[in-house]
Amino acid sequence: MNPTIPGAVALWAMLVAALPRPSRAQEWLPPADRQLARDILRELIEINTTDSAGHTPEAARAMAQRLLAAGFPATDVQVLIGPDARHGNLVARYRGSGKGGRPILVMAHLDVVPARREDWSVDPFAFTEKDGWFYGRGSTDNKAGAAMLVADFIRLKREGFVPDRDLVLMLEGDEETAGSCVQWLIAQHRDLIDAEFALNTDAGGGVLRNGKPVSFTVQASEKVYATYLLEARDKGGHSSLPRPADNPIYHVAAALVRLSQYQFPVRLNEISRAFFERSAQLETGQLAVDMRAVLRSPPDRAALARLSAAPFYNSKLRTTCVATMLDAGHAENALPQAARATVNCRILPDPPPAEVAAVLGRIVADDRIAITTTYTPIPSPPSPLRPEILRPIERLVAVQWPGVPVVPVMEAGASDGLFLRNAGIPTYGVSAVFEDPDDIRAHGKDERISAQSFYDATVYWYRMMQALTSGGSP
Repeated sequence: MNPTIPGAVALWAMLVAALPRPSRAQEWLPPADRQLARDILRELIEINTTDSAGHTPEAARAMAQRLLAAGFPATDVQVLIGPDARHGNLVARYRGSGKGGRPILVMAHLDVVPARREDWSVDPFAFTEKDGWFYGRGSTDNKAGAAMLVADFIRLKREGFVPDRDLVLMLEGDEETAGSCVQWLIAQHRDLIDAEFALNTDAGGGVLRNGKPVSFTVQASEKVYATYLLEARDKGGHSSLPRPADNPIYHVAAALVRLSQYQFPVRLNEISRAFFERSAQLETGQLAVDMRAVLRSPPDRAALARLSAAPFYNSKLRTTCVATMLDAGHAENALPQAARATVNCRILPDPPPAEVAAVLGRIVADDRIAITTTYTPIPSPPSPLRPEILRPIERLVAVQWPGVPVVPVMEAGASDGLFLRNAGIPTYGVSAVFEDPDDIRAHGKDERISAQSFYDATVYWYRMMQALTSGGSP
């Protein structure tokens, strides 16, 4: 499938005529807007919104206050606490003329994964600027997205921009855990967030090679998140009388070794095939050759092996399962009574998730180990690659990053977009943040975002929201 999806010439001509022409002022943030975006990012990073801290309501209220101060009516800025008192969400509506059709939803999440100070070289919950980087938990995942959207809403409001349809901003409170906030919003407040389609800052993005942008990915599909617990138990006893055959740690450890040696089969779908087809045109040398070779039927085995060695490409080729947590024993001088391992899987969207659970059972191959599903997989359909959405995105990318192509992608990570897709709202990940795939620090130590990439993405979203709400309904 051609990822650019050629559209009707007449439709394309109408959209090009309707899009605002970029100027130098649009391409670069004015100093005041640059400072505003930075200040918002700093404020968000310094609110600890890990799930255990329970401060997403505080972050939602802080962003609401900024929008209210910018002149948004109180009736259009709502902090919604739910599905329980510890989770806060913000929904804000930028009113349009109503001539362009149904609203567009733009989204980010406020919560972050935990971070321990002793693991980082800087305080994860203090905004740190160093050598052209912004450090802090959530700097890329996903407080940069929230900061960009709020800053751009304020800028557009100040400039008097009137979209031809409503723009709805949604900042949800628990994407990193259960995703219950977005499900609650869909179930209880569908009228506030209903849209023709959604654009997500928490997926997609730009790819850097040697510091240079080489592709701009748009997430149209995502792998399915699932978590399993492997648990072995025994009666225990004194450590001076070991029974290796009964030791739960040994049983679980052996199962994890077998898991580490297993690769799920390669399975390309419409989106991942388009990714490798387009990427092969951008790369050179052996990498380009390998990308073309995996598209053959059957795929070239040597090319598969080389691509599989790179986590970024391996995640596009197959389902992956990896051990992420261990818990075993209760005393150093006692035989363990239990051993548990958490295995997190990212499942391709095409096969039934039950197949993965069955494969895990065959890999474990130990009747002493119980396998329990702790996060039930929730598949979602791919979002259609609609030309009336992709064409404006491509045009704006061509202006801001000349020569950089737009590539559809199946995201390895999960996002709240899956719940919107399942609710009938097509969702596209367009973070616009460029990163080196070999130095992605989301969820890890010293998470950071390039200051320039943050500002460039803020500009891109400012222009994209105008492009999709000016002079015609996509």
